[in-house]
Amino acid sequence: MANSSAAQVEHVDVLVIGAGISGIDAAYHLRHSEPDKTFLVLEGLESFGGTWLMHRYPGVRSDSDLYTFGYGFKPWTGPPIATAAEICDYLGEVIEENDLASHIRYHHRIVSAAWSSETNRWTVVAERTDTGEIARFSCTFLWMCQGYYRHAEGYTPTWPGMDRYRGQVVHPQTWPEDLDLTGKQVLVIGSGATTATLVPAIAEQCAHVTVLQRSPTYFYAGPNTNETADMLRELDIDETWIHEIVRRKILHDMEIVTQLSVDEPEFLSDVLIDLAAEQLPEGYDVATHFTPTYRPWRQRLAYLPDGDLFAGISAGLATMVTDEIDTFTETGIVTRSGRELLADVIITATGFNLSVLGDIDFSIDGAPLDLARTITYRGMMFTGVPNLAWIFGYFRASWTLRADMVCDLVCRILDKMDELGVARVTPALRPEDEADEVLEWIDAENFNPSYLMRSLHLMPKRLAKAEWQHSQDYWTEKDLLPAVDLDDGCLRFT
Repeated sequence: MANSSAAQVEHVDVLVIGAGISGIDAAYHLRHSEPDKTFLVLEGLESFGGTWLMHRYPGVRSDSDLYTFGYGFKPWTGPPIATAAEICDYLGEVIEENDLASHIRYHHRIVSAAWSSETNRWTVVAERTDTGEIARFSCTFLWMCQGYYRHAEGYTPTWPGMDRYRGQVVHPQTWPEDLDLTGKQVLVIGSGATTATLVPAIAEQCAHVTVLQRSPTYFYAGPNTNETADMLRELDIDETWIHEIVRRKILHDMEIVTQLSVDEPEFLSDVLIDLAAEQLPEGYDVATHFTPTYRPWRQRLAYLPDGDLFAGISAGLATMVTDEIDTFTETGIVTRSGRELLADVIITATGFNLSVLGDIDFSIDGAPLDLARTITYRGMMFTGVPNLAWIFGYFRASWTLRADMVCDLVCRILDKMDELGVARVTPALRPEDEADEVLEWIDAENFNPSYLMRSLHLMPKRLAKAEWQHSQDYWTEKDLLPAVDLDDGCLRFT
């Protein structure tokens, strides 16, 4: 592979975009399942890790257990809920153990990707973030593993009076390295997983932390240990066995909870709310602050290792306020109910902006690609878009569970192309699909976080059939995806 000047185009069989958990997963599968193919991984940041490298706010950690968020092929041996540093160490081991480092190029921010039906290749233009130079690559197959939100900035709504506020407004996604919260009154807006992570990490150094939420979230707490794993380790069981056994046990339990959220949502809601009440001071207003208006799993459940957020509230270090913002003032916020919340620093843990295919300028034979006009094929490819796959994991279960299965399926597709001796694979509706109702990418009645609802118009569409949608049901897909029939007519090999 030559690369003597920025004007030259370096070609590989497969080009992977992103060196986070999905991109490393893809690289592992290419290394072991497609040893005869050349591949590169392009990453815009200075190192691997994606989310776990980019997020620098205090306490940043997983909100999924690492036995299922970790890879199926690499045993996890640490605590179930892990810090960003622990996750990056794990990813680094995967890279080292599988000789992936030579395949990864850092500081490459993708500018554009253009498909040519004449050459049956993608041409990708990248800007070197360290030198400003332009690098060009071509590939037969383009594999998008860039994640699903914009790393550069988080989502902060615009509220009245923000320009009057004299304190500092910070979004966790762009946390300043020199931010000192010692002895300060801190107001955190939002009540999702980021708040649940951040508040316990800063509460002891602040004068006080107030959490302002528009509506409550379901939280559930438990020890940051796994009894099954600990017991098996006492018996000196091999870590590979422990990993598989514990994964199966966790997934079995998760399936029960997920099914309850559909079959008996009121019962599950009562259980979660009662569990929260047990860990809060007697008489605490759980009805106001920890009783959501939606059924469990319409938004992600937030896990509290060792009940740390509840412990902070019980110790008087943090206060929950359930209200809406009327206006910012010079010294804080006034809520709709008229309550004044003073703050030296306001942290907007208000979510992120969805990134559709990395916000890259895509084109097909010179025409701009509008992903919203396509139909998704199994949540990983798109009608009319040749030789491209996108890893998009689960919301309800661990992201990596789906990433692993998508990687296996992509490698099967690459093998099928080789078997048939073709240069192109493109999803296309079959005649029996043409009259089906076109639906939004995901059913809002089933899952409706704000970041997704804000950007749903940018996402591809779906049909009701399993072939043409992104399922959130791991327990169905774990059997369905490995058994996908590549000759069912949904993929055109030419």
